[in-house]
Amino acid sequence: MRVDKFLWCVRYFKTRSLATNACKQGKVRLEDEILKPSKEVFPGDKLKVRKNQINYELEILDIPKSRVGAKLVNIYITDLTPKEAFEAQDLLKYSKDYYRKKGTGRPTKKDRRDIDEWFDNASDKPNENLNKDKDSE
Repeated sequence: MRVDKFLWCVRYFKTRSLATNACKQGKVRLEDEILKPSKEVFPGDKLKVRKNQINYELEILDIPKSRVGAKLVNIYITDLTPKEAFEAQDLLKYSKDYYRKKGTGRPTKKDRRDIDEWFDNASDKPNENLNKDKDSE
């Protein structure tokens, strides 16, 4: 079965054209080899798929006849993706939301002053600790 059709059948992509575009952009690999959408895949192959900033590692167990239901996906593939990849995704999500909510616009003058004050205080603290260490010697 073609790799783009396989990824669509096991529900890694919503449409087959999305799977085809991912292959064309080099986001689908087989043993560090970039795959074309028409490349045939077989049971036992290990695919690496980059989607949503996560590198999924999949092992093909069997080839489906057509698109399968979400509950049956585990019959055809095994997900070997390490948990660290998902934890990194969570960190990215939190890092974007730490300061301002989406849609609140540009920072105000007060926001800018608060940011500058925070950076000034953060840069002063390490120097104070260094001076205390030198005095104790």
